[in-house]
Amino acid sequence: MIGFIIARALRALVVLFLTVTFVFIVLRLSGDPAQTMLGERATPEVLAVFRADWGLDKPILQQFLIYVANAFQGNFGVSSADGREVFSIIAERIPKTLVLTVSAFILSVLLGIPVGIVAAVRRDSPVDKAVITGAVLGYSVPNFLLGLTLIFVFAVWLRVLPSSGSSTWQHAILPVATFGLFNAATIARFTRSTLIEVLEQPYIAAARADGISKWEVILRHALPNAAIPMVTMLGFVAGGLLAGSVLIETVFAWPGLGSGFVHATTHGDLNVVQAMILLFTAFMVTINLAVDILYAVLNPKIRLQK
Repeated sequence: MIGFIIARALRALVVLFLTVTFVFIVLRLSGDPAQTMLGERATPEVLAVFRADWGLDKPILQQFLIYVANAFQGNFGVSSADGREVFSIIAERIPKTLVLTVSAFILSVLLGIPVGIVAAVRRDSPVDKAVITGAVLGYSVPNFLLGLTLIFVFAVWLRVLPSSGSSTWQHAILPVATFGLFNAATIARFTRSTLIEVLEQPYIAAARADGISKWEVILRHALPNAAIPMVTMLGFVAGGLLAGSVLIETVFAWPGLGSGFVHATTHGDLNVVQAMILLFTAFMVTINLAVDILYAVLNPKIRLQK
């Protein structure tokens, strides 16, 4: 088991390094950071001074080596927009994003899995059809459009909830609901289809023939065998939390990592953009590593094959 985890961790580090390398090169080849930051009216002299101050006048390979060496020491540079350390900018936004993403993930799991189980058990019933319709609508409607709809209904029309900001717990209700409902639709649909496939297996029919109650069959036999594909889906949903927060936080003016990433990209704040992409990638890689480990725990054959 330890060897399995080490192999997966090494693979995760390789993926992280390749992603950082790719992003570093692409950000510098996509345009002149100095020109983006200072604008079209900046003189060549001003641009030259800016490049020298921020190390942009060095060869790209030298810039990359310096960046990697500093990153390993936890130094991601200074923001070119406000002169603050990048680490402090990210650190002050992480709690807000955690409140949003963790709450939304819990809501989506608590809502999506039970709804999917009920729909699978009552297959082809009105309840099942209602769940399928709701899941398709929830999955098809973009989350930002769902967020704008909730703002119109609860903030503009009913005036019971604030539409933006993060000063009170009421400010979190609409963004968490938007994020949670969008992901719950995906989880419910996948749980239903996976559980239906398991319930059609011969060993389920044998368990029912032995006189075991319906819900005991589901809880003791069906759900454990549906665990691995469901873990895959939950890992996919969890891995997309930070990426999805970019739109949600922008719509609700939530001061987290997502809105900070949009602000840094708009203002050409290269160091902040690089650090946030590195954080997003590390989060995704960590989730994938956790899913791989859960695979091995749930099914020992997986780690033995590796």
